[in-house]
Amino acid sequence: MEKLLSGKKILIMGVANKRSIAWGCAQSMLDNGAELIFTYQNERLKKSLLRLIPDEQRLIECDVASDSSIENAFNIIDQRFGKIDGIVHAIAYANKEELAGDIMNSSREGYALAQDISAFSLIAVAKYGVAILNNPASIVTLTYFGSERAIPNYNVMGVAKAALEANVRYLARDMAKYGVRVNAISAGAIKTLAVTGVKDHGDLLRLSEERTVDGKSVTTSEVGGAATFLVSDLATGVVGDTIYVDKGVHLI
Repeated sequence: MEKLLSGKKILIMGVANKRSIAWGCAQSMLDNGAELIFTYQNERLKKSLLRLIPDEQRLIECDVASDSSIENAFNIIDQRFGKIDGIVHAIAYANKEELAGDIMNSSREGYALAQDISAFSLIAVAKYGVAILNNPASIVTLTYFGSERAIPNYNVMGVAKAALEANVRYLARDMAKYGVRVNAISAGAIKTLAVTGVKDHGDLLRLSEERTVDGKSVTTSEVGGAATFLVSDLATGVVGDTIYVDKGVHLI
């Protein structure tokens, strides 16, 4: 039987280690027949990624803080793999000191950095990526409920995720003419490298688990399953949406 993503080439951006949500997405897509390509920011992260993906040809350097780096990355992908069918944007960053205490103590520079890496980067990736995306294709990004509610210590990242979700809607409108769908997944709290940067993240994880409908935390593989659906041909009618994969936490 043909697999859901057979014949599709998907770019995964943002794998930090095997606990990353991006890695959960990669595993699900691989299981469903996709050919995968990965980006990394620097040599340190490349070494970590090589432990998961030993095929160096599939690893492309890309620093989303630099337009020239993004453009170069997509040029290399085009040369090596040709057109692709989807992008998973799983990139976010804020300085650790911005993820604690009151948001009014945020620095101007820290606020701008969180917006640049966590929100604007989706626009930049879409801008340079559209040239090598097939028609149809799909872009999926990752957000969190802190975009809608004032989660303790989440601060500038919550604001950045709210901007990211707005970017999804505007990009979905503008990229439709290229046959590219853009959506977001609002994933439940999962113990990843990103979450451990938030002060008192243990309390955040416990609070989330207590509010799931079955008392269990969502897993990276469950988020990966939703991402696989969104890049598949089964989701051609899903455009500009934020899909919750948090086991009902957002209901309460």
